[in-house]
Amino acid sequence: MSRSPEPVDLLDWDDPVRGFITAEHEGRSLALRTSGTTQQPRRVIRSAGSWSSSFAAVSALAAVDQASRVWVPGPMTSTMNLFARVHAHAAGAEVVEDPSDATHAHLTPLALTRARRSRVLRRGATVIVAGDALAAGEVERATADGLRVHAYYGAAELSFVGWASDGLTYGAFPGVEIRIDNEEIWARSPYLCNGYAADDETGSLRWSTDGFATVGDRGEFHDGELRVRGRGDDAVTTAGVTVLVADVESVLRSCAAGPLRVVGLPDARLGSVMAVALTDPADLEVLPDVARHRLSPAQRPHRWYVLNSLPTSASGKPDSELLREVLAVTPAARVAR
Repeated sequence: MSRSPEPVDLLDWDDPVRGFITAEHEGRSLALRTSGTTQQPRRVIRSAGSWSSSFAAVSALAAVDQASRVWVPGPMTSTMNLFARVHAHAAGAEVVEDPSDATHAHLTPLALTRARRSRVLRRGATVIVAGDALAAGEVERATADGLRVHAYYGAAELSFVGWASDGLTYGAFPGVEIRIDNEEIWARSPYLCNGYAADDETGSLRWSTDGFATVGDRGEFHDGELRVRGRGDDAVTTAGVTVLVADVESVLRSCAAGPLRVVGLPDARLGSVMAVALTDPADLEVLPDVARHRLSPAQRPHRWYVLNSLPTSASGKPDSELLREVLAVTPAARVAR
């Protein structure tokens, strides 16, 4: 019996785009590294076609064509950045290193904030955001600065699930069926991966018998609108009550001007308490009152911090463990009661 050819790991190539082209030409799968729970990254296995089948939809939604110049500043260790470069090549667009020359940019929410504040992107540029949820205020500010903000929700295992042409309101990405089961987001599409490499640990991916898959993110899907609340297993037990971080973040982000992150911190009396790290000082005047009126007593943050920026991992995504270390040596802000 002949063995299937070894999947192509795009990070083994000096030019990942060339690696993708080779995999597609030779009918080989892709091995995409994503964060695991050990020091070794987990490898997601998917067909080259599971990416290329989405190229036309991305090009149409974000208006990417041969005249486009695409800025992708994030590290290639992130699958969103790998995809962005491969897609740009497929669309005939040019990948540029100078953001001031870009018509399009692929950024995380934190990278968008930095780019907007430093004004490195020209007015009229289209920004495609992924990796974390956007604060409503950040979208408003970016739009006021003349940027067109799109956002998408997905995962390394699922690829695209939802797309928000206004940066905030997700609809199903073309070709994706979405359903909610026990508050978890499940998707069925041509873009799903095949699973994990056989020698890697089991990840969060689960399958249904009818071809839907989930990574455990929680949300709602009504009248064609997808609301993503985040991973359900990220929870904090405070005073004997289990609180999901995603639920608290969802409420606060809907009223926030800048990026924020919620984590649990140790507390001698309650065991753990909810803590919020803000990046816009103006949010400290607004969000504590939002928390008092819209969150249950157990959900309400006990500590508020204002940081210049949120710590990120090597892939540019928020790093909760590093954030806890930073907050441990940072004085909490005083909040009016």
